[in-house]
Amino acid sequence: MSSLIHVLDEQTINKIAAGEVVERPASVIKELVENAIDAGATKIEVEVMAGGTSFMRVTDNGHGMSKEDAQLAVLRHATSKLYQVSDLSSLVTLGFRGEALATIASVSKFSLTTRLVNDEFATLVEIQGGTITDTREAGGNIGTTIKVEDLFYNTPARKKFLKTPNSEGSHINDILIKLAISNPNILFKFINNNKLVLTTPGNGNLFDTLQSIYGVKVGNELLDVHFQDEGIGISGYLSKPAILRSSRQWQTYIVNGRVISSRSIAKAIDNAYHSMLPKNGFPLAVLTINVPQHTIDVNVHPQKTEMKFADEGRIFKAVYKAVLDAIKMPENLETVASPVQNIERHYTSVPISFPHNDLKLAQNQTYNNSLRRELELKDPNVDFSTVQKMLSTEKNREFRTIENAQENKVESYIAEETSNYTEPLQPMGQVADCYIIASAGKDLYIVDQHAAHERILYDRFAQMAEEIPSQQLLVHLFLDFDDKEYQIILDNQALFSKLGFSMEPSGPSAMRLTEVPADIPIGEAEAIIREILGEVQEMRNPSAKEIRHACIAVTACRAAIKAGDLLNIRQMQIILDELANTTLPYTCPHGRPVIIKFQNDELAKMFKRT
Repeated sequence: MSSLIHVLDEQTINKIAAGEVVERPASVIKELVENAIDAGATKIEVEVMAGGTSFMRVTDNGHGMSKEDAQLAVLRHATSKLYQVSDLSSLVTLGFRGEALATIASVSKFSLTTRLVNDEFATLVEIQGGTITDTREAGGNIGTTIKVEDLFYNTPARKKFLKTPNSEGSHINDILIKLAISNPNILFKFINNNKLVLTTPGNGNLFDTLQSIYGVKVGNELLDVHFQDEGIGISGYLSKPAILRSSRQWQTYIVNGRVISSRSIAKAIDNAYHSMLPKNGFPLAVLTINVPQHTIDVNVHPQKTEMKFADEGRIFKAVYKAVLDAIKMPENLETVASPVQNIERHYTSVPISFPHNDLKLAQNQTYNNSLRRELELKDPNVDFSTVQKMLSTEKNREFRTIENAQENKVESYIAEETSNYTEPLQPMGQVADCYIIASAGKDLYIVDQHAAHERILYDRFAQMAEEIPSQQLLVHLFLDFDDKEYQIILDNQALFSKLGFSMEPSGPSAMRLTEVPADIPIGEAEAIIREILGEVQEMRNPSAKEIRHACIAVTACRAAIKAGDLLNIRQMQIILDELANTTLPYTCPHGRPVIIKFQNDELAKMFKRT
């Protein structure tokens, strides 16, 4: 009686394994380069043609192999990294399963040339489709060179899923960038279709490595990361929030020397940059995380791109704290300004055109911003109809107050102030009633007045731990909502109240609005609430924190001065001073940049002086 169960032959086993390990040419490069790193190489050169589909070569100056080891290395599950299962808990090498060379060789035309430092000749091993065709002595430098040609030539079904050569070459470039970043002590060269596209100094300095990859301009916009807490050490660099890309590709997470992907680490970075990024933007992040080796498991993914942590929650908190500390307000606004050439047009997609109040919000908000904060600290429930009386006690200020009884609004003007300002940015004027032009030293700065004031108000609202001061409405507003909006308000009624919006049910789908935040114009209260509900509905299972952010961001946007509001020098100075006192002045709460910098040498180039 014949059996239905049978043992697969070695070639078939290798081809199946290749499907797990060798997904595309970039997977081959990753495995070969990691082997070179494990071999102690200080120089690694990668050359490819046609995106790696026709030709790949990886050359290193590592310690090389003897003839015997070279013949064993191409066998499946042959490794120098493991002797017994208990060794898995203390692995520090990048490769360890012993599958890479055998599986790559099973789906390509493969050759390995390797030489030990004391050997006169190198050993050459040639393999085609998994079968060793030749082993002999050959000339060769100390180290190892592996050549892979016609990848997937014998598995056409797999080959047809490859992308274009340009796309595959781009994937290889991305892999090499991450490996170079994680190994700044190794000099990397990448030659693509006979063109040198990547080279790193290999001097052990991570900052120099990042500059060689991303350029000097990006390097000048990086922030240091340093964190240490009970066995977890985190170091690296982050970009200022205005320096963004549209994907996470330029985020690199290195745990105990291994580049990994991690949703938890990515989420921690996102949370730390919360309210500083647009929906389609990601900052550069290079984080080197060191933890006790026994607290991680790297044997959870065939390509070793993921890692299991014994306490993932602790890693999340550590990364969040490290990133948050790094992006807190630096010494002055000069260091947070983004370079002009790095501002991308898609950042302007945030809508900021709203119905404008009859009263100038510039006068209502910016002129007495500092005084309002003082009043709120004295009395969180201050009635702003008494503002004129309280302001009259302030020295060196003159005020003129116009009251609008119907809207219960107060408009205040500061005529003069004798205080001396020592902030480095000095206003020079206003362009298009929208942008503040300022200078510091020899450099020129442009500040978006709406985005800046939006950030100022957002930070002030966010720092109010108890509740945002509100103003009672003389005439209550009755608002109708659909079922989903109504339920959101009911579920978060206490939260809305703390944020200054007091609402109570007044029917099956209606709410009575009795109070709104003191800083917003009453005429826009309904529009603001509906905009907040619109943002909340776009979220998936929003947390109280996310709802709070949406409320504060929309409120700050509506209350801030707008494009088109005419400011004088004194008012511009107030904005710059207040912005300098915020913790996160890089962007507005929606992620648009606040301040752009033109360096003196850049101006000289624009005018062809250099």
